[in-house]
Order: sequence, then structure tokens, then C-alpha cells
Amino acid sequence: MGAGGRMSSQTTATKFENSNQQPSQKRVPHEKPPFTLSDLKKAIPPHCFHRSLIRSFSYVVYDLAIASFFYYLASTYIHLLPQYLQFVAWPMYWACQGCVLTGVWVIAHECGHHAFSDYQWIDDTVGLILHSALLVPYFSWKYSHRRHHSNTGSLERDEVFVPKHKSELAWFSKYLNNPVGRLLTLIITLTLGWPLYLCFNVSGRPYDRLACHFDPQSPIYNDRERLQIYISDVGIVSACFILYRVAAAKGLVWLACIYGVPLLIVNGFLVTITFLQHTHPALPHYDMSEWDWLRGALATVDRDYGWILNKVFHNITDTHVAHHLFSTMPHYNAMEATKAIKPILGDYYRYDSKPFFSAMWREARECLYVQKDEINKEKGVYWYNNEL
Repeated sequence: MGAGGRMSSQTTATKFENSNQQPSQKRVPHEKPPFTLSDLKKAIPPHCFHRSLIRSFSYVVYDLAIASFFYYLASTYIHLLPQYLQFVAWPMYWACQGCVLTGVWVIAHECGHHAFSDYQWIDDTVGLILHSALLVPYFSWKYSHRRHHSNTGSLERDEVFVPKHKSELAWFSKYLNNPVGRLLTLIITLTLGWPLYLCFNVSGRPYDRLACHFDPQSPIYNDRERLQIYISDVGIVSACFILYRVAAAKGLVWLACIYGVPLLIVNGFLVTITFLQHTHPALPHYDMSEWDWLRGALATVDRDYGWILNKVFHNITDTHVAHHLFSTMPHYNAMEATKAIKPILGDYYRYDSKPFFSAMWREARECLYVQKDEINKEKGVYWYNNEL
């Protein structure tokens, strides 16, 4: 089950070093690591695994207070400004509110991992309310996301942003492999990618029939989970009904400005964060002949979104490796845990400080499909390529 041995790893690394690659693009080792999950857990201070209900709720209150403050400013004062200043004030509100609500989204995501508290019913209640308010089917995504964590890096079983082989690319891919085509693809991905994934499983793992997150009979779920998919749908319908009543009272344009555009920004950041955490020239993917859970969990990258957004997003961006290794760990301890395990991870840890907007463009250009390792083509290790 080894992925080529020490010699091939050194040869591959030398190849990349000689091609003037940045350190963050040096390929992550794909051999079985010399450490175990237990070794990593022992290196982390025990208190990092403690979930504090009070502390977790404090982040909910903090985020919602800031979101309420931005809402108050926008709904009370922006319409009083001169027209030309409104054209400045609204985009500022959209950007700020979208970022804060992305932080709310992250907390709901943490509830789905049972990282919010020691009580599953509290996690599910908080997660259902917060995610439904952002038009996310909580239980539906909770279960598909868990399967992503269980199968990260697997070309056959991972759930989202599963890379394609060259032969699987659409016929028009070569026509989009240029700056204009990439820009168009990114715009569609950032605006429509999330709802298309939820509704039609776009960019997700292939199933034998339509895999929709709103369908309790979807092949994504097993029989024990289907009732909770109905509950997710009730949450979404309830949220949509509330939005309908608000639109009827305040007007559709008002609702779009206050809620709709910030939600688009939340969705865009969600797609960006997920894409960049698992798409990188240095990360391997594996077929089932080589894949194992630990190597798959390590096939992710920590990204730097700047100290403000890192904090607003509750460090989901720059502690994602630790999150994949220990998903029930609360976010407020993930930074300390990351520092503790980095010496053990060594070259298996990948951090990229490239600005996220530049990284998005680079990965869209360089990570078009995967192919087998150039040195050991008989092994089930795959790397990104962009030569069409």
C-alpha cells in the first residue's frame, strides 16, 4: 500500500524544487506517514478537546450582535444618504454583513460536527436554526459533509469538489482554458455553485441517480437519516415563508439589499473556502488502491485570508488540517492544536499564505484535472495537471 517509496518522493520533490516552485507548492508526501492519529492527539493539550457551552454560545451572540448592528445601520441610515453615497454605503454593508454571516455559517457547521457542546440536541437545535436562516438544509448537509470528512482525498468516495480525470472533462473545457473562460467559470462557481451543489450535486461525487440535498430519498442518505432530511426541509420552508412575509411588508428590493446580496457573499465565501482547502497543486488524491483515512485527511491545506477574515471566519481557514483530523474540536482551540501538531506533521502539513483571490485564480488555472504520479504510474496516487 505504499505510494512509491522514499526514492520516488525525493525525486518528485527535487523536480518541483528545480522548477522554481514556491515552498507552498512543493508536493506533500504521499507515503503513509511515520506517525499515527494517536501520536497527533497526544501532542495536543487535553483542554483543546473540551467543548464549552457558554463559550460556544458567546460566539453566536457576538456574531449575531454584529450582524444586527450592521442591519440597524443599513436599514436606518443608508436611505438617508445622498444617492452617490448610497452607491458606496450599500457595497460596504454587503461586504461586512456577508463576512459576519459567513462566521455564523461556520458556527452552524461546527454544530453539525458536534463541536459546539457536549449535548447533541443543543448542537442540532442551534445548527438547524442558524443554517435554516441562511437557507442551508442543516441535517442534509450535516450528513453529506460527514461523508466528505470520512472520505477526504478519495477519487471514488469523496463528496465535494471531486477532481476529474482528463478523459472525464467536458468537451468545452479546452475553450474555457483561458483568462476569459476562467473568469466566467469562477463567476458562475461563486454565485451559483452552492445552490447547484445542494440541488443537483454539481461538483459532487457521482451517484447512480440525482442526488439532491432536499430529497429525503436521495442516494446520499441512508434510511436512518431520511426523517431528519424532512426536518431540514421544514426549516428551509419556514425560513422562506418568513422571507416572503418580509418581502410583502418591506418590498423585494429592500429584502434583496438587506438579506439577499449578503447571502450571495456568504455562498461565495463558502465555495471559495471549501474549494481552496482541498484544491492545491501540492495536494495528492488517491484511488481506492492507495487511499486511507489519515492520508486523505492530510490532503488539505491551511490558507491565510488575512488576520481580520481569519478571525471573522473563526479560523476555519487557517486551521483546516487540524479540523479534518479532529472535527469535534471547537474552533476556539484549533489554533493551539495546529501549533502543537505542526512539528509532528512536518512536510505533511501544508500552509499557503497566498492571498485567497490570487490563489483562487491560480488553482482555477493549474488544477483542471488529476492524473497518476509521473514517476510511479502504477500507484493510485494522482496530482493536479492543467495541460489540455
